[in-house]
Amino acid sequence: MDENVLAKGLSARRRTYAGVMKALMGISVALVVALVVGLLGYVLVKGVPHLTWDLLTTGPSYLQGTIGIWPNILNTVNIIFATLLVVLPLGVGAAIYLTEYATNRRMVGMIEYAAETLSGIPSIIYGLVGMLFFCQFLGFQTSLLAGALTLVIMNLPTIMRTTQESLKTVPQSYREGAFGLGAGKWRVIRTVVLPSCTGGIVTGCILAVGRIVGESAALLFTAGFAHTASTLAAGLEAALGQSGATQTGALYVYAQEQGEFEVAFSIAAVLVLLTLCINLCATMVGKLFERRRTI
Repeated sequence: MDENVLAKGLSARRRTYAGVMKALMGISVALVVALVVGLLGYVLVKGVPHLTWDLLTTGPSYLQGTIGIWPNILNTVNIIFATLLVVLPLGVGAAIYLTEYATNRRMVGMIEYAAETLSGIPSIIYGLVGMLFFCQFLGFQTSLLAGALTLVIMNLPTIMRTTQESLKTVPQSYREGAFGLGAGKWRVIRTVVLPSCTGGIVTGCILAVGRIVGESAALLFTAGFAHTASTLAAGLEAALGQSGATQTGALYVYAQEQGEFEVAFSIAAVLVLLTLCINLCATMVGKLFERRRTI
């Protein structure tokens, strides 16, 4: 039935109430869009004009008095890959166990409550714990590896909870149909359940990348803020063994300690563009899996 016909059947008071609520929701959407566009536009307008080839492809030199953020970009990319390499299998595996295998609902509830509590802890506390445990107790010193492992703990609840909620949306009839055809438990999960919740896993990955890229407090304690980095040819293993500042760490140093706000806005613009590219790639990968599942 047409929406206008339904509206005519309502009383004047209910039509007014519906109109006011619709207007409030429209205003909320407009405010959200305006905030996002305004924030991104302000950062890009202030930062993009100061981006130069030398700034993006060289490192800082105190002897020559030049500034470059290429080592910080490399450190950011290295710590993203290192963190996702550990947190994705752990988070997805924990979500699969809690949703598909665990039978003690009380234990599952306790783990979920603990995950929600971990996701609300301030990042500075993660930095202190990471410094004491990974840097000192395990002997990793101040390095990208210690920073990546700290970020693993920070992002594990996000990956686990988003994957869990996505697994719960898969209809039970899918599982029952696969079991009826003689498939085993793991085969059902691998071929039926997981392909049906790829979107949730990709969403968790995007949220994790956003937090990794934007994290600064925890990394200042664990990864350090040295403006050096291993080259791409040296490999991920060599890069993780040394101290280095990510882009957020470099942004803090240039803005707060050196007063180089033009460089800070340039770094912020690069961070925004890097995050958009990573999110776009993650979305494309998710759509690719969805397309392969439907073929």
